[in-house]
Amino acid sequence: MSALVVLDHIRQRYSDRTVLDIEHLEFAEGTISGLAGPNGSGKSTLLCLLALLEPPAQGTITFLGRPAHPGSAVTRQVSLLVQEPYLLKRTVFANVAYGLRIRGKNDIPAKVFRALEIVGLDPGVFARRQWFELSGGEVQRVALAARLVIKPKLLLMDEPTASLDAKSAELIHQAALSARDEYGASLVVASHDMPWLKTLADHIHYLDEGRLVRTVQHSEEP
Repeated sequence: MSALVVLDHIRQRYSDRTVLDIEHLEFAEGTISGLAGPNGSGKSTLLCLLALLEPPAQGTITFLGRPAHPGSAVTRQVSLLVQEPYLLKRTVFANVAYGLRIRGKNDIPAKVFRALEIVGLDPGVFARRQWFELSGGEVQRVALAARLVIKPKLLLMDEPTASLDAKSAELIHQAALSARDEYGASLVVASHDMPWLKTLADHIHYLDEGRLVRTVQHSEEP
């Protein structure tokens, strides 16, 4: 499989403190990569760099062989689902359709409905609901649908099941697989829920104190 994203000699610092130090890391097309490690290990920082929300203090990031940085055209091919997503103060339909509208896409209703179906929300029930009528798990799934519908080449997820019940966590799991299988996305998912992550990821990168300490293939996990 070809590399979608390559990081070389990456260092990230905040207030003269190095929070990420990775010599080389690749994410292949069509794969689901897990990120694991204790709080403060660098998982969220790595996701921010992959999302091109900020540049590294040192090193290079390439996307399909081309330099990638904040503000470059690549940013439209990457989407990040944060742990506590924000919804627009609008209907579910309007939230999911927003990314399509600003991109000038066609067939918006059909695409929105399909994205809602993938995350386990019946369009006939949820499309017209307002943002304040949703549970925490429903908010997370609407936010995920809003990212799936634009078909990013790279979908990043930061603790997507935190504070969710088992049913919602399973629906997020199935939606993540659909993002890869139906939309062709590659995924990088950070999670403390190791049983959940091991059933999803092809391999897991373990971080500690900002460094990559090991990578374990799914078949090697106990």
